[in-house]
Amino acid sequence: MGPEPTLLPAESEIYQHLALGQEALDLVAKHPTSSLLWAILAEEAWNEGRTVDSYAYARVGYHRGLDSLRRNGWRGVGPIPWEHEPNRGFLRALYALGRASSAIGEAEEPERIEKFLNDSDPAAKAAIEGK
Repeated sequence: MGPEPTLLPAESEIYQHLALGQEALDLVAKHPTSSLLWAILAEEAWNEGRTVDSYAYARVGYHRGLDSLRRNGWRGVGPIPWEHEPNRGFLRALYALGRASSAIGEAEEPERIEKFLNDSDPAAKAAIEGK
C-alpha cells in the first residue's frame, strides 16, 4: 500500500470571488499562491491562442501547487485525487503545463507531466478534458 492521498485545503475566499464573477487576473495579485488562479489564467491564454503565456501561467501554477502539496504532507509521490475539489487547481495547472510544453516543442517535459498527472489521479485528465 502506498502513501495516503494528499488533500489540499479549500480556497474558500477565491471560490467566492470567482462565483461572483471576478476575474482570475484581478485576483491573482492578492492570492499569488493559488494554483487554481494560475491554472485559470493558463486555460484562458490557451483558449486565446497565447501558447507561451499559457505555458508561463501553468508553470507558476505548477510550482505554487508543489509548494502547497509539500506544506500539506506530500513527499513527492502518492495520490492527489481529482475528486477532492481543492486539488483541482494544481491538477489543472499540471495538465495545462503538459499541453503548453508540448505545443512549444519541449522534448521530455510533456511525457514527464503526463506521467505525473496519471500517477496523481488516473481520472484527472479525462475530467479536465470533459470526457
